[in-house]
Amino acid sequence: MVESTVALDSVFHALSDATRRAILRDVSREAKTVGEIAGPYSMSLAAVSKHLQVLERAELVRREKKGNYRFVWLNADTLRAAQEWLAYYETFWTGQLDALQNYLETAETPGEDVRNGNSGTGTEEG
Repeated sequence: MVESTVALDSVFHALSDATRRAILRDVSREAKTVGEIAGPYSMSLAAVSKHLQVLERAELVRREKKGNYRFVWLNADTLRAAQEWLAYYETFWTGQLDALQNYLETAETPGEDVRNGNSGTGTEEG
Protein backbone atom coordinates (compact mmCIF):
# COMPACT_ATOMS: atom_id res chain seq x y z
CA MET A 1 0.00 0.00 0.00
CA VAL A 2 2.81 2.42 0.83
CA GLU A 3 4.44 1.82 -2.56
CA SER A 4 1.22 2.58 -4.46
CA THR A 5 0.63 5.69 -2.32
CA VAL A 6 4.12 6.96 -3.08
CA ALA A 7 3.63 6.25 -6.79
CA LEU A 8 0.26 8.02 -6.79
CA ASP A 9 1.74 11.01 -4.96
CA SER A 10 4.49 11.16 -7.57
CA VAL A 11 1.95 11.09 -10.42
CA PHE A 12 -0.17 13.86 -8.93
CA HIS A 13 2.94 15.93 -8.21
CA ALA A 14 4.02 15.56 -11.84
CA LEU A 15 0.54 16.48 -13.06
CA SER A 16 0.39 19.56 -10.83
CA ASP A 17 2.41 21.62 -13.31
CA ALA A 18 0.81 22.99 -16.50
CA THR A 19 4.01 22.62 -18.54
CA ARG A 20 4.34 18.96 -17.60
CA ARG A 21 0.68 18.33 -18.47
CA ALA A 22 1.26 19.99 -21.85
CA ILE A 23 4.36 17.85 -22.43
CA LEU A 24 2.35 14.71 -21.65
CA ARG A 25 -0.35 15.76 -24.11
CA ASP A 26 2.33 16.46 -26.72
CA VAL A 27 4.09 13.08 -26.39
CA SER A 28 0.77 11.23 -26.23
CA ARG A 29 0.34 11.87 -29.95
CA GLU A 30 3.79 10.62 -30.97
CA ALA A 31 7.29 10.08 -29.60
CA LYS A 32 9.40 13.23 -29.74
CA THR A 33 12.96 14.24 -29.13
CA VAL A 34 13.79 16.48 -26.20
CA GLY A 35 14.49 19.28 -28.67
CA GLU A 36 11.07 18.85 -30.31
CA ILE A 37 9.41 18.88 -26.90
CA ALA A 38 11.26 22.06 -25.91
CA GLY A 39 10.37 23.89 -29.14
CA PRO A 40 7.08 25.53 -28.11
CA TYR A 41 8.30 26.67 -24.69
CA SER A 42 10.20 29.83 -23.89
CA MET A 43 12.56 28.06 -21.50
CA SER A 44 15.97 26.51 -21.72
CA LEU A 45 16.56 22.94 -22.80
CA ALA A 46 17.82 22.30 -19.25
CA ALA A 47 14.51 23.50 -17.78
CA VAL A 48 12.53 21.22 -20.10
CA SER A 49 14.87 18.38 -19.16
CA LYS A 50 14.05 18.96 -15.48
CA HIS A 51 10.34 18.71 -16.25
CA LEU A 52 11.03 15.47 -18.11
CA GLN A 53 12.94 14.12 -15.10
CA VAL A 54 9.89 14.72 -12.89
CA LEU A 55 7.71 12.94 -15.44
CA GLU A 56 10.20 10.08 -15.64
CA ARG A 57 10.36 9.67 -11.85
CA ALA A 58 6.57 9.41 -11.85
CA GLU A 59 6.91 6.87 -14.69
CA LEU A 60 4.60 8.95 -16.88
CA VAL A 61 7.12 9.02 -19.73
CA ARG A 62 9.97 6.86 -20.86
CA ARG A 63 13.05 7.84 -22.80
CA GLU A 64 14.97 5.77 -25.28
CA LYS A 65 18.12 6.60 -27.16
CA LYS A 66 18.05 5.95 -30.89
CA GLY A 67 21.18 6.99 -32.66
CA ASN A 68 22.09 10.51 -31.55
CA TYR A 69 18.58 11.29 -30.29
CA ARG A 70 16.69 10.58 -27.11
CA PHE A 71 13.00 10.00 -27.79
CA VAL A 72 10.30 10.48 -25.17
CA TRP A 73 7.09 8.44 -25.08
CA LEU A 74 4.00 8.64 -22.92
CA ASN A 75 3.63 5.74 -20.48
CA ALA A 76 -0.16 5.87 -20.20
CA ASP A 77 -0.40 2.80 -17.92
CA THR A 78 0.86 4.89 -15.01
CA LEU A 79 -2.12 7.22 -15.38
CA ARG A 80 -4.46 4.31 -14.67
CA ALA A 81 -3.88 4.48 -10.89
CA ALA A 82 -4.68 8.20 -10.86
CA GLN A 83 -7.76 7.63 -13.01
CA GLU A 84 -8.99 4.90 -10.64
CA TRP A 85 -8.46 7.17 -7.64
CA LEU A 86 -10.40 9.97 -9.32
CA ALA A 87 -13.13 7.56 -10.48
CA TYR A 88 -13.98 6.78 -6.85
CA TYR A 89 -14.68 10.46 -6.21
CA GLU A 90 -16.58 10.84 -9.46
CA THR A 91 -18.88 8.04 -8.30
CA PHE A 92 -19.19 9.67 -4.87
CA TRP A 93 -20.13 13.09 -6.27
CA THR A 94 -22.48 11.63 -8.86
CA GLY A 95 -24.32 9.86 -6.04
CA GLN A 96 -24.46 13.04 -3.98
CA LEU A 97 -25.78 15.09 -6.88
CA ASP A 98 -28.34 12.41 -7.78
CA ALA A 99 -29.58 12.41 -4.16
CA LEU A 100 -29.84 16.21 -4.19
CA GLN A 101 -31.75 16.15 -7.47
CA ASN A 102 -34.12 13.50 -6.11
CA TYR A 103 -34.68 15.56 -2.95
CA LEU A 104 -35.41 18.71 -4.92
CA GLU A 105 -37.75 16.92 -7.32
CA THR A 106 -39.81 15.46 -4.49
CA ALA A 107 -40.47 18.81 -2.80
CA GLU A 108 -44.28 19.11 -2.36
CA THR A 109 -44.85 22.49 -4.02
CA PRO A 110 -42.72 24.38 -6.52
CA GLY A 111 -42.67 27.54 -4.34
CA GLU A 112 -41.72 25.72 -1.15
CA ASP A 113 -38.41 26.73 0.40
CA VAL A 114 -36.94 23.30 1.09
CA ARG A 115 -34.24 24.76 3.36
CA ASN A 116 -36.57 25.84 6.15
CA GLY A 117 -40.04 24.67 5.16
CA ASN A 118 -41.45 28.14 4.31
CA SER A 119 -43.72 28.45 1.32
CA GLY A 120 -41.91 31.48 0.02
CA THR A 121 -44.95 33.74 0.41
CA GLY A 122 -43.18 36.03 2.86
CA THR A 123 -45.76 35.50 5.60
CA GLU A 124 -45.10 33.69 8.81
CA GLU A 125 -47.72 32.07 10.96
CA GLY A 126 -47.68 31.68 14.70
